[in-house]
Amino acid sequence: MDNETKQKIHDFMELQKLPYEQKVRHAEGVAHSFYKTIRATGAQCHISVGGLDSITLHYFLESIGVYVPCISCSNLEDKSIQAVHEQIAGEMSKSCKYWDDDYYGAENPPQKPLFYFLKSEKSKVEVLNEFGFPVISKAKAKKISNLQVKDNPKQTFIHAIMTGDMGEQGKFQHSDKIKLPDKYIRLFGGNYAEHRPDLHCAVAPFKVSADCCYWLKEKPCDDWAKEHNSYPFLGLMASEGGQRELGLKKNGCNYYGKDVTRSAPFAIFERQDILQLALDLNVPIPQIYGEIKRDRFGKLYTTRAQRTGCSMCGFGIQMEKRPHRFDRLREDNPDEWEFYMRGCVNDKQTGEKYGWGRVLDYIGIGWADDPHGNLTGQFDMFGGEI
Repeated sequence: MDNETKQKIHDFMELQKLPYEQKVRHAEGVAHSFYKTIRATGAQCHISVGGLDSITLHYFLESIGVYVPCISCSNLEDKSIQAVHEQIAGEMSKSCKYWDDDYYGAENPPQKPLFYFLKSEKSKVEVLNEFGFPVISKAKAKKISNLQVKDNPKQTFIHAIMTGDMGEQGKFQHSDKIKLPDKYIRLFGGNYAEHRPDLHCAVAPFKVSADCCYWLKEKPCDDWAKEHNSYPFLGLMASEGGQRELGLKKNGCNYYGKDVTRSAPFAIFERQDILQLALDLNVPIPQIYGEIKRDRFGKLYTTRAQRTGCSMCGFGIQMEKRPHRFDRLREDNPDEWEFYMRGCVNDKQTGEKYGWGRVLDYIGIGWADDPHGNLTGQFDMFGGEI
């Protein structure tokens, strides 16, 4: 990593230390700067809306006078999130009635701030059957999907995933970042067991994929943006970790790149900041999150889900305590739970129907017992945290 990038990351981390009030003012400046810059080029802006963070972003932008459309593949979300999307759509539609039509007839008018409900390129069931299950994390799922391809031509990459050894292309260095943890090599490395004769490696009875987000959300949102010459505001925070953390730290809150242009006004926020802002703006909280409350130490938290996503997504499930997301799905929508746990995928070899139950059993996470009863919790068949 060069010195310039290191400095950018250092400066970003300093911004993360700001008090809440200054972070909010910083977010306001970020949003106004992005909107002004994009509109000066003749392009448009919009918000990609999903869960609580981006819902809060919508209300925040309106509070500072930035009125832009919302887009969402809303049908992928929890029913209570869909209900809030419908509420926002009604509010935006009502507000638009008072906008001056002459203003929209001017040269380079802004897109009317309405809520656009998009349709996914493929259904959830099609994605699961065609590509596989999104489990553990996006980065690990990509590696596992490569391990599931027999005679994969990417043999150098396969060896690096299995051993961490980079080969000639990697100057014969070792990388634990590329190597898959041994517990997952045991579960998914069976096609290339010869790379790790020290482990007993199995072949999983289901496919794993990191492509679900692309087909369900990213492609329809990207297609809408291209059609309308529009660039997104996103409710991303570096504090969430994962793949997006380094990208936000390196590229900052506003990024104008060759292939990607986006604004993340909340990039420097911590979870406490976004929850406080949601309270300050009286944001409608979807039922799946419960309520925003303070614990005895004054720390804000949501009484139910802390994070949400597509109802059939398993990224990060191994990090959750029970009741986990699938337990909550069982409570909120028993029929959907039954379908996704036991009947959403057809086994091409046996003709048997199966679902997330098979996946969770395989990686050692409890799900079948009633979350209102005596929960056994989750375990790792190899010991330690999953």
